[in-house]
Amino acid sequence: MTRDPIDPTGLIRESFRIEGITTAECRTIFLEWAMGTDGDVDTKAAIKTHLVNYSDMPQDHPMIVTLTAALDDVRPPKRRGGRRARVRD
Repeated sequence: MTRDPIDPTGLIRESFRIEGITTAECRTIFLEWAMGTDGDVDTKAAIKTHLVNYSDMPQDHPMIVTLTAALDDVRPPKRRGGRRARVRD
């Protein structure tokens, strides 16, 4: 089996196979997935790909709901620091 670069551990795939999975469990799985992705993975694009790959699932499935909510919450990284962080007054 080939390793999926956007789901390297298969967490998202497996979440769709668990009967009776809850939204809270899906959020935990999603967080674990997000922390396990490589730094060079575009998270927003990966979430969109997951939604396309699992578009045959019921739209009220907790993981679809979680992925959709996560897509709405993805923001570009915010710059931190700068001169104020390096120079003391």
